[in-house]
Amino acid sequence: AFLCLWEILQPSPISKRRRLKPAVSYLNLPGGLQGDTLIDIGSGPTIYQVLAACESFQDITLSDFTDRNREELEKWLKKEPGAYDWTPVVKFACELEGNSGRWQEKEEKLRAVVKRVLKCDVHLGNPLAPAVLPPADCLLTLLAMECACCSLDAYRAALCNLASLLKPGGHLVTMVTLRLSSYMVGKREFSCLALEKEEVEHAVLDAGFDIEQLLYSLRSYSVTSAANTGVCFIVACKKP
Repeated sequence: AFLCLWEILQPSPISKRRRLKPAVSYLNLPGGLQGDTLIDIGSGPTIYQVLAACESFQDITLSDFTDRNREELEKWLKKEPGAYDWTPVVKFACELEGNSGRWQEKEEKLRAVVKRVLKCDVHLGNPLAPAVLPPADCLLTLLAMECACCSLDAYRAALCNLASLLKPGGHLVTMVTLRLSSYMVGKREFSCLALEKEEVEHAVLDAGFDIEQLLYSLRSYSVTSAANTGVCFIVACKKP
């Protein structure tokens, strides 16, 4: 279902560019975020969100709540038959980086730096339990938290749980769809937490972060499949 949702929510190259460009800007370009370790929370079965990160981090953890999503990630990482073909997206990411001819190298580099695929539950004090990892330099969670939380209080608590995975001075990179109460995959409807930009901003601050960058873009999803009012992108630094 998540892969079907990817196709629905990425209806055009323009939409894909809007999704990938912020991550490329902060996780790859000179002066962007860098470090040794990065944790991606709520990866789903997708790898697009860490295509830039593999150039700046040497140890990447992917994670998701559902077994099927983690199995799909493992299939792509191990080049197993039937794995989803991310080639067009990898090529597009390389184009954004100005290296359109090295997409195969990019795929192999990503496979090399993804060290583990773990189960995650953002409602646990340690979202990666039973695994215990050293505090990370960067934590990434894109278009996931609004689907994992059923109330504003739960969202706020989950952000505090995520903060525990970061070292002081580490960075949170998050993207949230605003006022998204549900989305359709085929004829099936999935519920989400409808968040306002100000609610996201305050929750990040109250979780112990200083916001370094906040970007807002108008709605670019299909209104019929996932009615929303835009996307909020935040880069924040964990306080000492």
